[in-house]
Amino acid sequence: MHSARRHSQISRLIPSLEKLRADALALVETHTDSFYKMEAMENHSAHNLLHYLAIRQQDIRKLQSDLSSLGLSSLGGLESHALATLNAVDIALHSLAGESAPEFLPEPPVDYVTGPLILRERTQALLGMPSGKRSVRIMVTMPSEAATSYRLVRELLGSGMDVMRINCAHDDPQAWLAMIEHLHRAERKLGRPCKIYADLAGPKLRTGPIEAIGRILKICPTHNLRGEVLHRAQLRLVEDQGEVVTPTTPPTVPLSPSLLQKAQAGDRLAFEDVRGRSRSLTLLQKDAAGCLAETDRTCYLETGATVRLLRDEQEIDSGEIGLLPEVSPPLLVKPGDGLLLTSDSIPGRNALLDRHGDVVERARIGCTLPGVFAMAKPDDKIWFDDGKIGGRIVEVQPNQLVISITQTALNGGRLRAEKGINLPDTQLNTPALTEQDLANLALLAPHVDMVGLSFVHRAEDVRLLQAELGRLGASHLGIVLKIENRHAFENLPTILLAGLEKPPIGVMVARGDLAVEVGFERLAEVQEEILWLCEAAHIPVIWATQVLEKMAKSGKPSRAEVSDAAMSGRAECVMLNKGPYIDEAVRFLAGVLERMEAHQSKRRSMMRRLAISRVQP
Repeated sequence: MHSARRHSQISRLIPSLEKLRADALALVETHTDSFYKMEAMENHSAHNLLHYLAIRQQDIRKLQSDLSSLGLSSLGGLESHALATLNAVDIALHSLAGESAPEFLPEPPVDYVTGPLILRERTQALLGMPSGKRSVRIMVTMPSEAATSYRLVRELLGSGMDVMRINCAHDDPQAWLAMIEHLHRAERKLGRPCKIYADLAGPKLRTGPIEAIGRILKICPTHNLRGEVLHRAQLRLVEDQGEVVTPTTPPTVPLSPSLLQKAQAGDRLAFEDVRGRSRSLTLLQKDAAGCLAETDRTCYLETGATVRLLRDEQEIDSGEIGLLPEVSPPLLVKPGDGLLLTSDSIPGRNALLDRHGDVVERARIGCTLPGVFAMAKPDDKIWFDDGKIGGRIVEVQPNQLVISITQTALNGGRLRAEKGINLPDTQLNTPALTEQDLANLALLAPHVDMVGLSFVHRAEDVRLLQAELGRLGASHLGIVLKIENRHAFENLPTILLAGLEKPPIGVMVARGDLAVEVGFERLAEVQEEILWLCEAAHIPVIWATQVLEKMAKSGKPSRAEVSDAAMSGRAECVMLNKGPYIDEAVRFLAGVLERMEAHQSKRRSMMRRLAISRVQP
């Protein structure tokens, strides 16, 4: 009886499996025009991707369960060799049924050996050889200090950095070239290579400037819980050059040159701060660069304020505070508030209220890409600052969007200048390459190994970059496609097919923006799907955004970060962002990846001997 049921089950499974295979072959036939631009290896990968997509167009969970009950492959790891797996399971089912293997089985484009091998070769071509005993590469975003500190770059390379990431949204060409020169010097010193990745900024949607309230600097000592001063606040006084001083630690304050020339250690500088309170600074020491001063009182310094130089309580001279950086307070918003997102460059400001607290004018802030106003629609969702503030578009006007704030932190949200804007419901038709991107690409192409295409939406964006690289004579450079919006995720199959036309190609899962676009509750699912499709296309994946971020900033990882770092080993490369402890984060991640690689390869568990497997009698 049991044997009869088993035979009946197998007889049902064979047609189901053969239908899957027929659907996979049929999907390829509908895309034959996509293959003529590809070389043989890329053609094989495109076929395999389409085979996999055809399988995933159906719910095969019951089929998987039945195959597993027979001790066969449940089709759970067929990404890199889809048709070969279907053929193997088909042969096994016929054997269990007591039948000979099918006379004709379609030739798979790749098999259990060649599929993973193509992925490894593509990964090496794009990302180079990894250091240490791991196969997963580590990419590190360069901080601004890398332009002036050779030692920092050398330490990162020595700790295990395999790819240097230059973020073209920050710093400038002079700094980028200095970083590259430091890397080449470190490569010669340590005798190991490192790839260079230039991440083009793309058409990033950001908030515009906010109206400044003045040039004010707050100086505050450190207090204990009783309000007693633990550490006096320090600042450096320099001669006023008529230019805005750069923010530093400790803060820098420009003063009238004549006053500073007469100052000596032990003198006091007396003044009234912004609040009209009498305050003073004590001069600790003087050198060629200026004076170091301190205070035990909180004070607010402002450009133009009069300062008196006192020695033994006698006034020696007086002068003014020079140009401090402007201070622009954030917009304060809470659910139910209105906000105007405008296309002009007028600085934003908070809502204007009457004496009863009623809104006279809504808060407003500008947008760096006015072109989105023609594409947005009422009821579209909008998010600011990586999803910290959410809203809904109520009305679309020619030069502004009327937004109703729907989500903020418990006590309201603070919206600042240059924060990201996400419009997940809006179909944006802005070019993937800006004029600045094109200029940066021309400058960096001779110096880097790969470039990143930010805010990809469709296959045409990929071909645009490919054409530009061809025009520059740089078609050999790798391209990293950053998947950071909902439309890129939804168009991922056609984007991957376009990328296969001119390898080497890679995909970065930019989880920050992507989480906002698809919803945080879907991020885990979405990043899994990206990993599956890229493995089916034999395209390497870079796992990015907030990996060991707390450790890079504070020196100690959180428990959740350690788990995330372990999961990141399912990609071919992991990106770390900058921070004071980035060197320690690189070494920590390298150790995690080496250990986890012995237990898991992609989604397949590896049976390394477990030290805890011994059972004492």
